[in-house]
Amino acid sequence: MVGLGTYGYAAPTMTKKISAHYDVPEGVEIRGRYSEDFAKILNRDALQFVADLQREFRNRIKYAMECRREAKRRYNEGALPGFDAATRYIREGEWTCALVPPPVADRRVEITGPVERKMIINALNSGAKVFMADFEDALSPSWENLMSGQVNLKDAVNGTISFHDKARNRAYKLNEQTAKLFVRPRGWHLPEAHILIDGEPATGCLVDFGLYFYHNYAAFRSNQGEGFGPFFYLPKMEHSREAKIWNCVFEKAEKMAGIERGSIRATVLIETLPAVFQMDEIIYELRDHSVGLNCGRWDYIFSYVKTFQGHPDRLLPDRVQVGMTQHFMKCYSDLLIRTCHRRGVHAMGGMAAQIPIRDDPAANEAALELVRKDKLREVRAGHDGTWAAHPGLIPTCMEAFNNNMGNAPNQIQTTKREDAGNITGEDLLQKPRGVRTLEGLRLNTRVGIQYLAAWFTGSGSVPLYNLMEDAATAEISRVQNWQWLKYEAELDGDGLGVKVSRELFGRVVDEEMARIEREVGKEKFRKGMYQEACKMFIRQCTASTLDDFLTLDAYNSIVMHHPKGSSRL
Repeated sequence: MVGLGTYGYAAPTMTKKISAHYDVPEGVEIRGRYSEDFAKILNRDALQFVADLQREFRNRIKYAMECRREAKRRYNEGALPGFDAATRYIREGEWTCALVPPPVADRRVEITGPVERKMIINALNSGAKVFMADFEDALSPSWENLMSGQVNLKDAVNGTISFHDKARNRAYKLNEQTAKLFVRPRGWHLPEAHILIDGEPATGCLVDFGLYFYHNYAAFRSNQGEGFGPFFYLPKMEHSREAKIWNCVFEKAEKMAGIERGSIRATVLIETLPAVFQMDEIIYELRDHSVGLNCGRWDYIFSYVKTFQGHPDRLLPDRVQVGMTQHFMKCYSDLLIRTCHRRGVHAMGGMAAQIPIRDDPAANEAALELVRKDKLREVRAGHDGTWAAHPGLIPTCMEAFNNNMGNAPNQIQTTKREDAGNITGEDLLQKPRGVRTLEGLRLNTRVGIQYLAAWFTGSGSVPLYNLMEDAATAEISRVQNWQWLKYEAELDGDGLGVKVSRELFGRVVDEEMARIEREVGKEKFRKGMYQEACKMFIRQCTASTLDDFLTLDAYNSIVMHHPKGSSRL
């Protein structure tokens, strides 16, 4: 075993002998498995670019993460997030972003998914306007997944990607018309333990961004971007200082490539509670590179609990009750639309996580009706586009936006939402209404364990109970259980007045594990990592202090180091 690293994980070391090795620049070490395909991505020049990014920005990233920890300390001591008086001039100023590039003016339906080969082809062919290829919440960040994803995206940008499904004897290739490609790298907090730079793990998002940009900027601008791009989604930010780092990364990349400043464009997900108070400031820092903000609503609910983990008066109701009609969620969406349109960029709606129910037409129609209503709410509120987790939802989403937007590519100029200028900090922090139930505790437990089990075995996007679950929805399950356990929340929706205790949670875990075994079958249960997932989920739900991210702890389980001989220092 190697020792605990900068990020506090221990990585197992494999002893397999490897004759080939990666050709790396000075100070770079690769501890992931060698592959000829991966070596084409991990060439010396691409790694030098990643190392240059890491060396220039690592101290600023560390400072930003320390600022997150300081903010958490204040919140835990009773403080509330709010608008920053020091940046009031930005919020009240009359400035706009660079014009939205023509190839991505129309983003009315976007599909998301991991960077798996068949998924990329199907998503690009899906009929959506945009495909967001995800290195983040929808991906289990194993070495194999990450590097295969880079290979797949390079082939996709070049238009050469194909896949032969041997089980179905079916070939997949790109249609003539495809969705525009956006890429979401990991958040600032996640390390890449298989690539060491000057003895420290690289920052995961700089690896994801750097390798993708280096290999694809020229072909993307020629094949997809009409002279713009590449395009990105940026996750998990809490403050504009983090957006400023990204802006500097983009400027450095553009300078390296010799392309115009403002070529790279990015949409920021507003998926943390502190960030909703920083929306103007985040867009301002990225104003030459911004194409808008997105309502990352599942992570936003997770962040609400995490931000208020020290506030027992802010216990959430069952997760199924925390929808966009809750006052604090509606205000978040409305203020995002006003902010984006005031600055001339897109205001993107949230994820429709439903997946088609093929064996029950009535249930399927009911699910599609929920999607239809949600998308009508978004487009009528002023959103310029929305997200779908499955190709089967795209016609429903597209119909809602087409019927309300007509031929206009977006609503930036037509729906200003000036009424949302009256939204206050109190509106954004209003306590959610609803009840807590034993079934809510059970669902959290069942979903959390099954998601972790899948994540351990390489899947970061998992269909469960007719919904597509990713790390964001699993995080809600985890932090809600933690919150209810820590404060012995009363399950007031069952009429029994039972409080959530460790004993009750223990019984629920046992019963839900038995249910999972029945549902997946004894053989899959035995071969899967359900027991390991259960242990970790219990540990995280019962910890005295809340872990910042489920995936940071779980990452230890998928890091597989190869010997030093696999790279050249």
